[in-house]
Amino acid sequence: MRTLISTAFISLDGVVEAPGGEPGYRNSGWTFKDVEFLPEAFGIKGQEQKDATAMLMGRTSYEAFSPVWPDMADFADYKVMPKYVVSTTLTADKLVSNWGQTTILRSLDEVAALKETEGGPIIVHGSASLNQALSDAGLIDRYHLLVYPLLLGAGKRLFSATDKDTQKLKLVEHEVYANGLQKNIFDVVR
Repeated sequence: MRTLISTAFISLDGVVEAPGGEPGYRNSGWTFKDVEFLPEAFGIKGQEQKDATAMLMGRTSYEAFSPVWPDMADFADYKVMPKYVVSTTLTADKLVSNWGQTTILRSLDEVAALKETEGGPIIVHGSASLNQALSDAGLIDRYHLLVYPLLLGAGKRLFSATDKDTQKLKLVEHEVYANGLQKNIFDVVR
């Protein structure tokens, strides 16, 4: 079974919306404008590209990343790996041609089936709604969280507000940086 890893920039109050400057959110770009940049705090991002063998995202994140990431040197390793987009509305004619193999999955059952295939870790980028659904369905195995010392208030959250049984996480790696950023890696306890 493949490991499904959710990776996120997240505020202390759980917001993951528009970390890189996406339009339409009041605090857009909060990851780089409100906290001093320290390169060592982002080492996990390079490691994720080296370790992942596939990328999973929702339609909205795909539509935000696909016009930009294929040509960015910072994301070169992602260009060649298989990508999966979970969407009930995206059509094949809307997929970009310069970002490698991309498959549209229509349901969480198809994500569960993907996890059963041979291969290494699958990384989930962005995709707040998808992350919530994956978590609620018990499909996420690990979280890579870069927690920012910010309270953003309103905004899309990584975790849903669904009334459900407690889900225990095990902290397997952590580090705190001089700018207040925290790296927390959690395994989901089954």
